[in-house]
Amino acid sequence: MTSDVHDANPVAGQQIELAIGGMTCASCAARVERKLNKLDGVVATVNYATERARVDFPVGLDPRRLVAEVEAAGYSAVLPAAGNPAGREDPAGALRRRLVASAVLSAPVIVLAMVPAWQFTYWQWVSLVLAVPVVVWGAWPFHHAAWANARQGAATMDTLVSVGTVAALGWSVYALLWGTAGVAGMRHGFEWRAPMGGAGSIYLEVAAGVTTFILAGRYFEARSKRRAGAALRALLELGARDVAVLREGREQRVAVERLAVGERFVVRPGEKIATDGVVVEGGSAVDASMLTGESVPVEVGPGDDVVGGTVNAGGRLVVRASRVGADTQLAQLARLVEQAQAGKAAVQRLADRVSAVFVPVVIALSLGTGAFWLVAGAGAAAAFTAAVAVLIIACPCALGLATPTALLVGTGRGAQLGIVIKGPEVLESTRRVDTVVLDKTGTVTTGRMELVEVHPGAGTVRAEVLSLAGALENASEHPVGRAIAGAARQELGEPATVTGFTGIPGLGVQGSVDGHEVLAGRPGLLRERGLELPESLAAVQAAAEQRGQTAIAVAWDGQARAVLVVADAVKPTSAEAVARLRGLGLTPVLLTGDNQAAARSVAEQVGIQEVIAEVLPRDKVEVITRLQNEGRVVAMVGDGVNDAAALAQADLGLALGTGTDVAIQAGDLTLVRGDLRAAADAIRLSRRTLRTIKGNLFWAFAYNVAALPLAAAGLLNPMIAGAAMALSSAFVVTNSLRLRRFRSAIADTAMANTSVAEAKTPVSVK
Repeated sequence: MTSDVHDANPVAGQQIELAIGGMTCASCAARVERKLNKLDGVVATVNYATERARVDFPVGLDPRRLVAEVEAAGYSAVLPAAGNPAGREDPAGALRRRLVASAVLSAPVIVLAMVPAWQFTYWQWVSLVLAVPVVVWGAWPFHHAAWANARQGAATMDTLVSVGTVAALGWSVYALLWGTAGVAGMRHGFEWRAPMGGAGSIYLEVAAGVTTFILAGRYFEARSKRRAGAALRALLELGARDVAVLREGREQRVAVERLAVGERFVVRPGEKIATDGVVVEGGSAVDASMLTGESVPVEVGPGDDVVGGTVNAGGRLVVRASRVGADTQLAQLARLVEQAQAGKAAVQRLADRVSAVFVPVVIALSLGTGAFWLVAGAGAAAAFTAAVAVLIIACPCALGLATPTALLVGTGRGAQLGIVIKGPEVLESTRRVDTVVLDKTGTVTTGRMELVEVHPGAGTVRAEVLSLAGALENASEHPVGRAIAGAARQELGEPATVTGFTGIPGLGVQGSVDGHEVLAGRPGLLRERGLELPESLAAVQAAAEQRGQTAIAVAWDGQARAVLVVADAVKPTSAEAVARLRGLGLTPVLLTGDNQAAARSVAEQVGIQEVIAEVLPRDKVEVITRLQNEGRVVAMVGDGVNDAAALAQADLGLALGTGTDVAIQAGDLTLVRGDLRAAADAIRLSRRTLRTIKGNLFWAFAYNVAALPLAAAGLLNPMIAGAAMALSSAFVVTNSLRLRRFRSAIADTAMANTSVAEAKTPVSVK
């Protein structure tokens, strides 16, 4: 999957995404970002967790200049056209090899240092032989990064690790060769606090142990980042690889990339639908669970739209391709998720700024700590130990991971549930929103006319009314007629044949069905023919019109027999969705261009008190602006072209993925399914992701703030400091991965309904 600029010459575009290699901490990302942003007209955002840089650059600037700047900073960069970054070696694999080797070599060094009873003659020299490969080869990524940054006059968290481990090894070599640590029979005890020995003290367990612990932290961090991005990779891998295209009446199996718009292709049961299209032959159930999160397959037939990447669960389909390649819904959604994960929330920018100044401050603090202990007369060994502990404990790796890992997992989980969070700034918006404006047609309602009531007159039965009216309306192209015909077909099967059909513009239709002269339309049409509705049916008609619904009178054989009520039906889940939005502390407002009566009727059904009706499409933006001027923070949920401007104006725009592309592009959140309950899920997930980010940042800051004084006071063994630092990173990543357990309320409701249905099913007794 590639972004828009990947499909064209990057020189002609104004945005590009680079794959950055060699970054080992948030400070590295901040450094690459600063380097790129120094170029005229360039605005770059570098994400450490995704190892991507999203760069906006002026027309005319060669993208290779961007690569050169990154390389000048000591890192690598890959242009989209130069190769797929997904094809690079998994960094977790290389780290794992270093970790395993370092752990095997470090274990005896640490055990010998901690247990004096096991310290045999010249054990310290064996420890040196085992520790040197760990500090030189095992810690090589840290040394390499530190040296590359030092050449540029910069320091990162790798600088702290490299300086700390090399210093511990160097002191130990000095003590063994020129001090008293190398003599036979030397004993060395382990202390939880910093050891305060002299030239007879060695720190090989510190050098090897810190390297191993930090390698472990980096390995689990890399593995967790890969797990966090699993949802997006699954989304990218959804598409079919090949397709059976109908050409000259025969099926030809071709790669999906060779499929063109307008071509027809065959989808057999169990196969993935190759691309977005319209069903032209056949009927089936389509499983869209991976794309929408909806567990129940959707029935499709001729004329229905289908989405590429979904699975044909039933019969054979012939589909006409309507969108291919980067234009498909799957490609657009994956691109939106990718862009969101490459962005930065305001809280992450704060963490980046802190990380950028943290390392120089820590180095200065370490030198200050060493100088203080020397002046205080504690001796060189004690001063050195405290200084190294400060270097190691201060590494703010957890700080750099706090935001991007939570954002990665949160947006990935959203993609699995059919919720696309377009950017990290959306998370901040969801926290402040207090009002949610719901477009009526297509959002709260189905957006199409449906038969909602059948009222037979005296001596008439429902089936007869539907049979005659449905057969007559089956010949009509009017939306009201199609609604009646569709309901009759669903309930009674295929309709009878109509003869002598005539449409009366603005009033109704007439024709002969099974020997009956049938008339259906507005009550005025019947009055023109001298037919009056009975009092009971006239009352039904008046009540329906008062609710803003459409009443259709039906007569045959010279007598008014029934009233059918047709309306834009409320979605069965809308009332539950409104209740869930209220539960999140939001005030729902219904916004529609319909008349007050129709709007009030819908609002009462779903539990909305505030209604704004009879609003022209161009005035929707003014409504949103007026609410904002009242001090409200407004979210807008819509699906149509006429909602796009209002979605963009709102503080938070939620576009239903069943709506138009324009609305989807204008919104901040895209809800792939047309279920309004997904809006509540989206806000819940966004808020939980933001809470996770803030929790991560708190613990990362608290850890450093609490540990630094202990290290400076000489109360923390450097090896314990290294282990604690690695554990803090593991905690932040693990806390972020908890977002993978976020559950959709829709799925919970469906499961509960299934359980109730099973409970009500009678058990047969033999």
